[in-house]
Amino acid sequence: MVEPRRMAAVTAGPTARGAARPRRTLWRDRRRALGGLALHRAVVGVPMLAGLSGLVFLLADRSPFDPLAAHLGARYQQVSAEQRESLSGALGFDAPWWQAWWAWVGDLLRGDLGWSRVYAMPVSEVFAERLPWTLLLSGTALAGAVLAALLLGTAAGLAPGGALDRAVTRTGVLVQAVPPFVLALGSVTVFAVLLRWAPVAGAAEPGEPHTAAGVARHLVLPAVTLALTQLPWALLAVRTAVARATGSEAVRAARARGLTPARVVAAHVLPVSLAPLATIVGARLPELVVGAVLVEEVFAWPGLAGAVVGSAQALDFPLLAALTVATTAVVLVGSLLADAAYLLLDPRVGTDA
Repeated sequence: MVEPRRMAAVTAGPTARGAARPRRTLWRDRRRALGGLALHRAVVGVPMLAGLSGLVFLLADRSPFDPLAAHLGARYQQVSAEQRESLSGALGFDAPWWQAWWAWVGDLLRGDLGWSRVYAMPVSEVFAERLPWTLLLSGTALAGAVLAALLLGTAAGLAPGGALDRAVTRTGVLVQAVPPFVLALGSVTVFAVLLRWAPVAGAAEPGEPHTAAGVARHLVLPAVTLALTQLPWALLAVRTAVARATGSEAVRAARARGLTPARVVAAHVLPVSLAPLATIVGARLPELVVGAVLVEEVFAWPGLAGAVVGSAQALDFPLLAALTVATTAVVLVGSLLADAAYLLLDPRVGTDA
């Protein structure tokens, strides 16, 4: 993690005493710190992903679900015990979990993600078809949540204790207490079923092709719902940072120099408030992933959520392992980017990487 600490002043001699560190030296130190942080995360992250993939195979092997029953479906009861045993051996269901995992790792190192039994296609094609939809929904929701947090949090923090501040704080706490699936179901019930302001599900009307206008219309409600699940923590973080910065000596000195309120906010308040926002966004990425799965399922969005549920129910080992590793890698990379942004935004920050 990135931890705040004051950087030591460089006092090489009488002429350097009290002088600020040169900008070139500062950026060189920042780049060095970023390189060390990335290397540290890679050293920790790669073994973590490998262990996580093995854990997926182990837990799936201990699952009460029968992969052969999921594979055969309604035909399972029509197949004799001998035929079931033969099919399990042919499909590799009777292999030890560690053997199946090792075979999957070997295929992965050769660039082969395996074959999905659920979708009857390579796992890479499942990702190619569904990942863009998940990225569209998650990216839109995250961008909306960050923008709303900056606008509302800044407005509330500039007038702490005021009517807007109280309303924003109480609403944020209330929304945070509502589980994402309840929020999603409530949005469908109110805005799609009762008011009919938005489509109920999917990314297009049944039987119609995907168009930019149709996708945008279907995207609004799930994206807003997912953004609301991410907004409270970011909003409260910005509000607190802005309120603290507003009462700082630097801001009071800027006002005393006659700077306009807009200039004070842009030059002295917002830069200090962006670093906590970056940290909160990075820390809440796992919740964004979980929230995206729930929202996609409720709104029948054609993303990876359906593949996650289907692969877990059918014990589709290659697809389940690939999805788990991919989502974990996204969280790790997102956390790294958030810490890197914090490192760049706040010159007082160092890293213990």
